Amino acid sequence: MSDQPSLLVRTVWFLFVGWWLTGLWLSIAWLLNVTIIGIPLGIKMINRVPFVLSLKKREPYVEPGEGRSQYSIPVRALWFVFVGWWASGVWTGVAYTLTLSIVGIPIAVWMYGKLPFVVSLYNY
Repeated sequence: MSDQPSLLVRTVWFLFVGWWLTGLWLSIAWLLNVTIIGIPLGIKMINRVPFVLSLKKREPYVEPGEGRSQYSIPVRALWFVFVGWWASGVWTGVAYTLTLSIVGIPIAVWMYGKLPFVVSLYNY
């Protein structure tokens, strides 16, 4: 059984808190990511976006014996320096804009789930 809050609770959260708090949360996370000292906290904040938006807890499921391969740290660092920092800003802006429309919410939620990969090629 899942320990996720009910759909009703998540919907009420989204309508009254999640939509605006996510915009603030993402802005702070992105600003932290463009500083060297703030990157660890910024990345942690990005990984929490689905929870801030709708109280959705991540439930990573990996088949036994299978793991998601990660790019090496040097490759991920180069990606972040040359692409990830600005691409994540664009990605976040588009996702947040979609969050504000009823039809765009499913796409925005999917985009938030992919944000760690856009920032640093991190496979969750």
